[in-house]
Amino acid sequence: MSGSYYPEEYYEFFILFNEGDYYTCHDLLEEIWMTDKDNYFLKGLLQMTVAIYHYEYGNVKGARAMMQAAHTYLQQYRPRFWDLNLEEVYPFIEQCLEIFPKEIERVPYEEASSLPSIPRLYLYLED
Repeated sequence: MSGSYYPEEYYEFFILFNEGDYYTCHDLLEEIWMTDKDNYFLKGLLQMTVAIYHYEYGNVKGARAMMQAAHTYLQQYRPRFWDLNLEEVYPFIEQCLEIFPKEIERVPYEEASSLPSIPRLYLYLED
């Protein structure tokens, strides 16, 4: 879909994702997805951003579940969809799933910074 135009929220998502505003990213993607619920690409990105948000706030179990869902939903759109190279997204998802502690379900928000750090992912539209 090179040269295509996407919903404005999709473009805003990239800016806010790269700034680390995962909560607003979720809202933007959900707004698009609510009008196109068969678009599991959007749902996968939405789940990925929710996973990061949960992890940052100490909800490790929720982060694991959401990141696994993102992995599943995005699979059918590889290697590239809506001008996003998913071959750059998948290693991030898989690293997160390895890093998220399996023996921890939740830590208090005040202790979330003690969790293992996840890599930083920057997303870009590619023509």
